Amino acid sequence: MDWRAVAAATGPADREAAEAGILLAYEQAGLAPPERIVWTGSPRAGTAAALLLTGQGEGLPGEVAERAADTLADAGIEPVAGAAGASVRDAVRTRPWARARQRAHTALGPSGWAERWALTGAPLWDVTRALTERIRTGVIESLAEGTGTERADRETAVRLALLDAVLGQHDAPWLASVADGPEDGLAGPSAVARAAGWWWPYEKAVVIAERPVELHRDEAGRLDRGDGPALAFPDGFALYAWRGMPVPAEFLARLGELTPDRIRAEENAELRRVMLEHYGYDRYLDESGAQPVHRDETGVLWRIDLAADEPVVMVEVVNSTPEPDGTHRTYWLRVPPRTRTAREGVAWTFGLDAETYVPERET
Repeated sequence: MDWRAVAAATGPADREAAEAGILLAYEQAGLAPPERIVWTGSPRAGTAAALLLTGQGEGLPGEVAERAADTLADAGIEPVAGAAGASVRDAVRTRPWARARQRAHTALGPSGWAERWALTGAPLWDVTRALTERIRTGVIESLAEGTGTERADRETAVRLALLDAVLGQHDAPWLASVADGPEDGLAGPSAVARAAGWWWPYEKAVVIAERPVELHRDEAGRLDRGDGPALAFPDGFALYAWRGMPVPAEFLARLGELTPDRIRAEENAELRRVMLEHYGYDRYLDESGAQPVHRDETGVLWRIDLAADEPVVMVEVVNSTPEPDGTHRTYWLRVPPRTRTAREGVAWTFGLDAETYVPERET
């Protein structure tokens, strides 16, 4: 099975397959089947429903709370504490996973298990972990409004509700590393992962979220989109990011209007770096009237001083190999702020110090 495709899947959930997987997970755990399965449009909506079912819904944003209450009521569940019973996450996911891992570890030995993880789960984990943490952060920011102690209490409640969640498709790294046959007790969670998003298993009810409708990532697997949400769910919950860094939606909408003055005026250092990347360091240098601080046979060193942030230091180098039309292309290499000479900067890009960097031929 291509678990990488499962983790990155978008579009409507296969509800029939997901619900069958839920029933199988309960059966394999020795539990009575849930009385209700409640579908929600995103992890945010699922978390809000879970908060209502555990008696922690006080302080939820009004519209989110109303929609969650309506969703539960439509499923025939009274949105009050205890209506769904206790969480059974440990029974349907944690303990079966621990047994399957122990079985594989015993069969393969420590080195064999490490090799299996390196070939199956680890590559997926590196990408999926960042995605799931970004979703958690987005849910917390969306549901825990307010300030001071009040906000801290709400944030704690949201985090606890998130601990009740099984991650569905985003459990792919763990499921990829172990067999998912009936004997492992993970056939049910595996079926849900292939068909849907996050889910909250309780004694009497299950809350389950749809998969995203959009997912945009860069070559490194980071959330990344310059003209809209990088991750979006069917109910409107969305996350915006530029090369992995969270940004406000309105920030992206204004990137096409950047000027050097506006970049300098941005007080948030991280957002200012995004502006510089989008605008182009070379363009910023040219239009802001920056002056070179050092020049030698390897190139030209430029420095941009920024308020409340480390300076941007770059080396301008010219490719000695001509283009087909006879021109020579110019490149800009960002180097550490401590760099004092162009040679030192170019050497750093090769992992060398200035004294060691003596190329026989530059290309």
